[in-house]
Amino acid sequence: MPVSVEEAWEFFSSPRNLDAITPPDVGFRILRQPGEKMYDGQIIIYEIKVPPGIWVNWVTEIRAVKEGESFIDEQHAGPYKFWHHRHTFEKIEGGVLMRDEVNYALPFWPFSEIVHELYVKNKLSEIFQYRKDVLTRRFGTLD
Repeated sequence: MPVSVEEAWEFFSSPRNLDAITPPDVGFRILRQPGEKMYDGQIIIYEIKVPPGIWVNWVTEIRAVKEGESFIDEQHAGPYKFWHHRHTFEKIEGGVLMRDEVNYALPFWPFSEIVHELYVKNKLSEIFQYRKDVLTRRFGTLD
């Protein structure tokens, strides 16, 4: 993104902005968010819609916050058996490179393998493509 690390960090360090970069069909709603800026140990409770239209609470903890560099959101309860999402911000010529590293596992193995192939893998790709599109409209792209 053609912005400073500080500007990118300012946007991503507010959990409220997650709503702006999440597709509407996910039905994302923040139920509890202590504080407007993220911090180590912050617990955030969301509600999301999973097929076939069931609302599920998703409890995440913000961990390992390194100001302007990286942070992790980790699921404590929710739709996944395991969820670990690391966000990194790297200053590059003309802007910042933001990366997402997501590791996850679904519950109910071996059925989860079928659900992953038929739905989850594609849905996560759609969600991250949506985020990329929103961020491109908001911040632009590096040429």
